[in-house]
Amino acid sequence: MTIVIPKEKSAHETRVALIPDHVAKLKKIGAEIAIESGAGLPSSFSDESYAAKDAKIFFDRESFLGTADVVLKVRKPSLDEVACLRSGCVLAGLLDPFNSPEIVKALADRGVTAISMELLPRTTRAQKMDVLSSQASLAGYTAVILAAQQSSKIFPMMMTPAGTIMPVKVFIIGVGVAGLQAIATAKRLGAKVEAYDPRPVVEEQVRSLGAQFLKIDLGETGQTKDGYAKALTEEQIKKQRDAMKKSCGEADVVITAAQVFGRCAPTLVTSEMLDAMRPGTVVVDLAVESGGNVEGIVPDQIIERRGVKLVGIPNLASCAPIHASQMYSSNMTSLIEEFWDREAGRFVPRLEDELIQGALITHGGRIVNEKIAATIP
Repeated sequence: MTIVIPKEKSAHETRVALIPDHVAKLKKIGAEIAIESGAGLPSSFSDESYAAKDAKIFFDRESFLGTADVVLKVRKPSLDEVACLRSGCVLAGLLDPFNSPEIVKALADRGVTAISMELLPRTTRAQKMDVLSSQASLAGYTAVILAAQQSSKIFPMMMTPAGTIMPVKVFIIGVGVAGLQAIATAKRLGAKVEAYDPRPVVEEQVRSLGAQFLKIDLGETGQTKDGYAKALTEEQIKKQRDAMKKSCGEADVVITAAQVFGRCAPTLVTSEMLDAMRPGTVVVDLAVESGGNVEGIVPDQIIERRGVKLVGIPNLASCAPIHASQMYSSNMTSLIEEFWDREAGRFVPRLEDELIQGALITHGGRIVNEKIAATIP
């Protein structure tokens, strides 16, 4: 059975779906691995490093995609790539199904069994395959490093003969995996950190990392079964913004990491809140790819608004491509191993399994996920 790793074509994408060490791991269970020449170079993995693990290096993308039993990708395929896949092929990656109706329809029409890793149920058994968590952790870390680079201040407190430098104040909005890692990183750099999330359940986690938790009484809130914050009412949103305005005005760095799964990211930092910030403040929006949490944020750019820097760099996990690829590859290897039939010597996504049921979007010529099917015209 051949597992094919094509080169990623998406802008800003430096990750690769499988690293050489995991090629060796999958070879041991009986898989044949073919990787497109240059696929690993943005992550510092040479063709030679793959060949040393007995992976086949290919140059003709179309022919190899057409012979693949399994295709592992980081990002969703293009329509041209889908057209190369054979019926019955398995495709796994971050397929962005709610925002890719044409791709989803094309995958179904082609007869591809498509596994969207974003939809994997967040259960204990699925943790080793949870690409969202592994990549969000790196994005949270990178957001703080990026903020430190853009800030005109240093993060830690320093007592010097020339006077005392007070630590910067970092305000983090949205305490999921990325937000928690941002808190931990900012604390390690010596910042004074405050964080907010509408889910009261995360307060203990925030405090355990040494940060303050901003409490706002919004009435009934909660989270979905997958751990995401539920959408707030208009009244709750207004109350939340009013309370956050003060913290934003006192912060030197604001990092937003709030997303609602399957929907555009909520606007949390408004123009009015930006106006309350001091010149020199840096705002990093981790949700820029799904619409952004910050009003006026511009994807792919760092802009200045009345002295406040708005950082709209997408896909921050790719800023650390070696470790991002290492973690992503580990997740994908775990997926293959979990559903590898050793007797048949092949990857068999068991349709009755809860993990496959949650992540499967197309199979047998149909769109099998009802929520996604409802979004297709």
